[in-house]
Amino acid sequence: MLHATLIAKLNEALGWELRAINMYAHYAANVRGIHRLQLGPMFDSEATESLAHANIVRQSIVKLQGIPVTERAPHPIIHTTEYSEMLQFSLETETQAAAVYGDVMIQLEEADDQDLKDAIEQIYLAELRSVEELRLLME
Repeated sequence: MLHATLIAKLNEALGWELRAINMYAHYAANVRGIHRLQLGPMFDSEATESLAHANIVRQSIVKLQGIPVTERAPHPIIHTTEYSEMLQFSLETETQAAAVYGDVMIQLEEADDQDLKDAIEQIYLAELRSVEELRLLME
């Protein structure tokens, strides 16, 4: 039962990572004005980080003998060229992803796989850092 619940929660996290890849790539292409100098590379970097996270989560699901999802989280990606809205939508995404990883970490307390715990904990901490960085950018 633990594996089924854990796999489901990891698939939820994977869906958010797949969504983040698309959202950040979209925002990197659409950010305009002077903010493009800073935010374009940041969004590209976030897309790359989300891809790396997705790969780790996908491998973890397979390790647990689950089937990784291929669809992103259904939460819509809102098109905008306003940098402040991009940052707000990014913060919402990172906050949601961090919450899901927080739930995964609770479930992993019962798991007997230190490598899996370590890998997911690193992602969780990266998500928390992203939340904090986005909060600071929005001040």
